[in-house]
Amino acid sequence: MSVAVLREMFDKMVVNKDGDAIERFYDPSFVMYSNGVTQNYEEFAASHRHIYETPISYAIEYDDEAWVEADDKVAGRVWITTTRPGEEPTRIEVVLIATFKDGRITRVWETTWPSWNDLPAFDTY
Repeated sequence: MSVAVLREMFDKMVVNKDGDAIERFYDPSFVMYSNGVTQNYEEFAASHRHIYETPISYAIEYDDEAWVEADDKVAGRVWITTTRPGEEPTRIEVVLIATFKDGRITRVWETTWPSWNDLPAFDTY
């Protein structure tokens, strides 16, 4: 179930840039740990809504061989390709662990290469 929730989140929230979907996929107790950045639910939601208002677009690829799933936890690898007008696309490898409560994400620990927080597209994140 957890892998299915992550895939649905990437498709419906990230690729579609739908900030309103955040509350569907993330529990209010959510905390993200990513490349040295820690964000609670409110910070995460605000920064994603801000980025979704920009002309950035996303494409997701899944490493179907790298998923490990338990009842309320999942670990895996995806590639997120970001594209902005006038720039070459950037392919970001993401290795993550996520925990769930009642079908919503409560924690994410991730590392990315390149680090998303070093990319110009996320200067205002």
